[in-house]
Amino acid sequence: MHNRGWFTFLSYDESKGAPKIDRALLLRVAGWARPYAKGVTGMLLLLLVISVVELLPPYLYGQLINELAGEEPTLTIPRLNLLAAGLLGAPLISNLLGVAQRHLSASIGEGLIYDLRVQTYAHVQRLGLRFFTETKAGDIISRFNNDVIGAQSAVTNTIPNIVTNVLTLVTTLAVMIAMEWRLTLLAVAVLPLFLMPTRRIGRILRVIRREAAEHQAAMSSQLQETVNVSGALLVRTFGRQRATAARFAGTAAAVRDIGIRRAVVGRWFFLGLGIAGAIGTALMYWAGGYLALKENLDPGTIVAFAAYLTRLYGPISGLSNVQVEFASSLVSFERVFEYLDLPVEVDERDGAVELENVDGRLVLDDIWFSYAANPAKGGEAAMPPEDEAAVPANGLSDPEDDEAVAPARARRWAIREVSAEIAPGTVTALVGPSGSGKTTVSYLVARLYDPTRGRITLDGHDLRDLSLATLARHIGVVTQETYLFHDTIRANLAFARPDASQDEIEDAARAANIHDHVTGLPDGYDTVVGERGYRLSGGEKQRLALARVILKDPSILVLDEATSHLDSQNEALVQEALSRVMQGRTNVVIAHRLSTVRAADQILVVQAGEVVERGTHDELLAAAGLYSDLHETQFREGDAAGAGAVRS
Repeated sequence: MHNRGWFTFLSYDESKGAPKIDRALLLRVAGWARPYAKGVTGMLLLLLVISVVELLPPYLYGQLINELAGEEPTLTIPRLNLLAAGLLGAPLISNLLGVAQRHLSASIGEGLIYDLRVQTYAHVQRLGLRFFTETKAGDIISRFNNDVIGAQSAVTNTIPNIVTNVLTLVTTLAVMIAMEWRLTLLAVAVLPLFLMPTRRIGRILRVIRREAAEHQAAMSSQLQETVNVSGALLVRTFGRQRATAARFAGTAAAVRDIGIRRAVVGRWFFLGLGIAGAIGTALMYWAGGYLALKENLDPGTIVAFAAYLTRLYGPISGLSNVQVEFASSLVSFERVFEYLDLPVEVDERDGAVELENVDGRLVLDDIWFSYAANPAKGGEAAMPPEDEAAVPANGLSDPEDDEAVAPARARRWAIREVSAEIAPGTVTALVGPSGSGKTTVSYLVARLYDPTRGRITLDGHDLRDLSLATLARHIGVVTQETYLFHDTIRANLAFARPDASQDEIEDAARAANIHDHVTGLPDGYDTVVGERGYRLSGGEKQRLALARVILKDPSILVLDEATSHLDSQNEALVQEALSRVMQGRTNVVIAHRLSTVRAADQILVVQAGEVVERGTHDELLAAAGLYSDLHETQFREGDAAGAGAVRS
């Protein structure tokens, strides 16, 4: 970068176009500012008064010089005192009004950004799992930090600066014309020189700002991925500290280089503006001197004009790039609005049904699902290009025709033709090879995703017709990966029910066989579990997750490998606790170890997204199918492990 030469800093990608101010975007930003209309009005009035007050010092300088000049000065002591008081009072009043104006602009900017940040966060919380699986956490954090701060700068700095420059320009021109119109015309004639640097350099600055935002987001992503405890553990166990540091250094170098480029380009821009201002000032002094010699123009007028010229060219310098500056500032709003405009994939319909009590009867009716589909954008799965000729205009062929289509098309379905009925108070187990779609079924049951085809009903109601509060209240999920907040054990458990009493928290912990361990810790339930719970063992975290869902007391319980991190002794104790907790509930259990689901009322064997077998443990063993094969494989592995333990 540093060896490319100074003028390479002035290159830019023409494909990204000239800076434009989108009218729709501008109206949208104005809509967010509408609640602060009174504050905006007050700020504009203060800016007007400040611009008028700041006109006084140059005028007073001119008066002072004129009254001192000549063979017989007319200046008196009282008059001198009055002029001196004006020269002192004008900036004092201007600065005091500036404090009030800054308070108003900061209040408006901070308030607007608070609204923007809170509503964006609330909207992100409503987005489906697809958004979080496809978006880097660092990019999300960057939108809330860098871009929201950039949007705040647009409100508190860019917009007030534009208004200030306009008011200063108008009032200064009015006074200059009244004083000496010929010098004013000469000063205005130089203005085209200020526009020359704007067109090209302004475009470059806009492109650079967007690139800088992208590099900052990339750096935030790398930080988020590697400085948390999981990332740090992975880096250390694989000995990738140097490689990770080098990768971060590369990203940081991109941030550094774009910062240098932005600074240099900005300096070239102001160099052009400075030269234009110097030309205008020199011409004004030359013309003023000429008029003083030929027409006895007062020297005070020339001095006043020189002072006013800085107030004229300063705003012109700012306004000459106003489109670029304003459009560039709106880039931050664009990036935040991108998140606000993301469709809510799993949304609540108007008139959604609220259920206070449920029996818990679940019916999966011909469920098809693809992670490539997005119901919020039309509900159809994305098709591989080679299969498009085989697909009808609606984007999906009939399920019966799938086997006749290319294999790439068949692989796009995570779930295919899954139908099942789960009666209240029963246990339904999902088993099958890894990656067969078991967890996907549990996501659909909890309505973390909506089916691409088919429907799931709860007590006869399509899940999409029920309120999200109803589903959250009646469905409890324990996932494969236990997540705990960096907080106390009590706070982590109470996340399920913030109003739970200490006795209720302890009862839930006892049911999950974790209470005795917690009370044995130095701080008991006030023990801080650490980042992602890494101060606890895998089994302890899993039992806390079980206790948390037990405290929630849902009508439907979804357990995804809920005992996968427990040793044999704790597994037996937790299974005993779960057998009590499951009573009277509809239970969907995903298990890798088949020994944990022998007593299930029905077992669904899932392979490649399809239910290939169903029945009880004994029925499936007698059928001698996939379940029997899995059982036999695990039985042999168990014997081998036991023999190895004996030999050791």
